Amino acid sequence: MSEVIPQSEYRRLLLSDRPLIDLRAPVEFAKGAFPAARNLPLMTDSEREAVGTRYKEQGQEAAIALGHQLVHGPIKQARIDAWLEQVTQYPDTLLYCFRGGLRSQLSQRWLAEAGVMRPYIEGGYKGMRGYLIGETDRVMEQGDLVILGGMTGCGKTDFLNARADSVDLEGIANHRGSSFGRRIEGQPSQIDFENQLAIALMRHQEAGHRQLLLEDESRLIGRESIPLPLFESMTQAPRVMLEVDNDARIAQITKDYVTIMAQDYLALDPETGFAQFEAYLLGSLDRIRRRLGGALHQDLRDRMCQALAEQQRSGEVESHRGWISMMLTHYYDPMYRYQLEKQTAPVLFQGPPQAVHQFLDERGA
Repeated sequence: MSEVIPQSEYRRLLLSDRPLIDLRAPVEFAKGAFPAARNLPLMTDSEREAVGTRYKEQGQEAAIALGHQLVHGPIKQARIDAWLEQVTQYPDTLLYCFRGGLRSQLSQRWLAEAGVMRPYIEGGYKGMRGYLIGETDRVMEQGDLVILGGMTGCGKTDFLNARADSVDLEGIANHRGSSFGRRIEGQPSQIDFENQLAIALMRHQEAGHRQLLLEDESRLIGRESIPLPLFESMTQAPRVMLEVDNDARIAQITKDYVTIMAQDYLALDPETGFAQFEAYLLGSLDRIRRRLGGALHQDLRDRMCQALAEQQRSGEVESHRGWISMMLTHYYDPMYRYQLEKQTAPVLFQGPPQAVHQFLDERGA
């Protein structure tokens, strides 16, 4: 096996979920990495900062000397042991640092001295990150993009996840894309979102699908920003529209934002979970108070508080249907119709879920 994985292997490597050791400092890793990477740094944040300062002041040779001075003896051995533990568990692990330079080469050498040879990736994080940005643009240029639209609560995400020719942007962003869309686990960093999105698009292309189905989204999904070339393609792409009745929409929203979220919070902490769920629901409403207007916001809040009290007392969630119905009538539906009026992209088909599935199956065959 070669001691260096060349850039020509990036696609195969990223699609394979190959285990990776990210040798960069934690502050670098936190800004963005790759899905299969584990951060086992050669240097801590403070060590890296000190070495960087020495490099600026005295040059590379002095910086390397300081690095060896900071990482030696038991500290050095502890880091080697962490790498060895990873390689023992995942023997096909690869190494990478920021550019595939000194940190990768030194770590590889220390591992070799411990009896294990593992390749490092040419170009490192910077090379693979640049490759993924290019792949997102390339896939969008070549793909047959179709956008799935429909009013709030019509089950677009469930529809998407039932199809192999789709990519779930909200799933990758870990956010449902609405004012109530926050999830317990939080969102990835912007760079992690972009990296995971690129890999999902590559996998979609690798599977040979003739069309790419994405949900209609605004530029921001929570705090994540859809890459501009992709978003511009989405605004111009033809659409298919889901149509379901209001009862089904209310039931969908109740399931997504009440039943599932309450279960998630209670599973996280049975003692304080309901209070955290209550804070999530009321906080989501309060964040759009200015857009609702004071009177409507207060009415919705009163209804929501009554529904939460009933849910806590009896466990039933039907009481939430009142405020959800009002939200659709007075907030989400007018906003959706306004956005629809501005839409210039063609609508290929609209209908209930099963009919839209059939249309897309025939179109993509």
